[in-house]
Amino acid sequence: MNTEKFDLIVIGAGPGGYVASIRAAQLGLKTACIEKKKTLGGTCLNIGCIPSKALLESSEHYANIKNKFQKHGIVAGDIKLDLGHMMKRKDAVVRQLCAGIVGLFKKNKIESVLGTAKILPDKTVEVTMDSGKHVLSAPRILLATGSEPSPLQALPFDGKKILSSTEALELKDVPKHLLVIGGGAIGLELGSVWLRLGSRVTVVEFLDSIIPMVDKQAGAELFKCLSKQSMEFKLSTKCTGYKTSGDTVSVALEDVKSGAKSQIECDSVLVATGRRPYTAGLGLESLGIKLDKTGRVEVSEGFKTSVPGIFAIGDIIRGPMLAHKAEDEGIAVAELMAGKAGHVNYDAIPSIIYTSPEVASVGLTEEQAHAKSGKINVGLFPFMANGRAKAMEETEGFVKIIADAASDRVLGVHIVGPRASELIAEAVTVIEFGGSSEDIARTCHAHPTLSEVMREAALAVDKRQIHL
Repeated sequence: MNTEKFDLIVIGAGPGGYVASIRAAQLGLKTACIEKKKTLGGTCLNIGCIPSKALLESSEHYANIKNKFQKHGIVAGDIKLDLGHMMKRKDAVVRQLCAGIVGLFKKNKIESVLGTAKILPDKTVEVTMDSGKHVLSAPRILLATGSEPSPLQALPFDGKKILSSTEALELKDVPKHLLVIGGGAIGLELGSVWLRLGSRVTVVEFLDSIIPMVDKQAGAELFKCLSKQSMEFKLSTKCTGYKTSGDTVSVALEDVKSGAKSQIECDSVLVATGRRPYTAGLGLESLGIKLDKTGRVEVSEGFKTSVPGIFAIGDIIRGPMLAHKAEDEGIAVAELMAGKAGHVNYDAIPSIIYTSPEVASVGLTEEQAHAKSGKINVGLFPFMANGRAKAMEETEGFVKIIADAASDRVLGVHIVGPRASELIAEAVTVIEFGGSSEDIARTCHAHPTLSEVMREAALAVDKRQIHL
């Protein structure tokens, strides 16, 4: 069997892997990228970030025409949902972006290998393809295999009634009652899609608050907003089992604090309790690559695993499971391999929840800042007092800026409101360059724009906001 030789073999063509491949190729490394699926782009592009945002966008249009357009003087007639067409549009968006990556690989002369990879003891990579087995070799191997939905012991996935996020993106009909297990980003986003399209949605969360990793005040604001939209919540509650009878699923619940037991009936259950690193079948154990107790690959400086020449990035290493974090790591590791100064600032990685209103955060929460920095100043400004938000009829939420009391350096920014996913970029830039709230406050922001709320929040750090 002939062995094809490369400078770098990347295993996984998700955001981390395909971006690393492109950057490595730009830097002159002959690169092969192996992907076990039939399309490039990984979970994010195929069954995660992109299709979910397409459905969020479509469902928000549908909800707005039913509930908000009247306030703008737009009176619509008989509104109908064509779910099949909505799904076809979502699929078309995915196809176009997948094709875009294929084009980028061709442009950068990256060898795309579709098959299942396994690293052999001699550190060659065996790929099982439709055409048979092929062997590749390179002095450097990059693991970028991503993650998969975590199953819940009491509610194992069956793909029909007990769904992962993958199946929740492909439903043929709108559920009458969707039960969502997990009050994090995935559960709330997909719950929002089906809520807008007509489902009754109940979210069950083990902890006493939704989005527990986010600033508490921001989480409380989102809880209030989603509750107003008729999303139902059962907090401090766990699932202990389920039974099916015809089209109905009966889920057994238990109050974490009191132990009180109850039942809830629905026709679909989305289990969105998190994701776990995907490393099965790669041969890591036989190579002696160290994993931590969560199953993530342990890496040292430069994304090096415990085996020389093998690197890892993205969801399979420590840190938030975010596509843009993986992309940054992909660029950094490729640059380090090429002898350049690749770097990722983990204090400046934003996280976003694409509900309505959106939630976007970067840096420390208020609780973390108190614990780490001691004395802090906090500025908060509501969208209710912003002219553009008023004109848009999107006035829920706020911008919150946390700054060190002594240096005024921005430690964290939290946004609940319209276009939060776009507005957070300014805060990320300020934190990346070690900026202060005064830097934001002294920067001219166009009027009327939502970005003015960022400036007002920065002014509020020193209690000198103008429009409130």
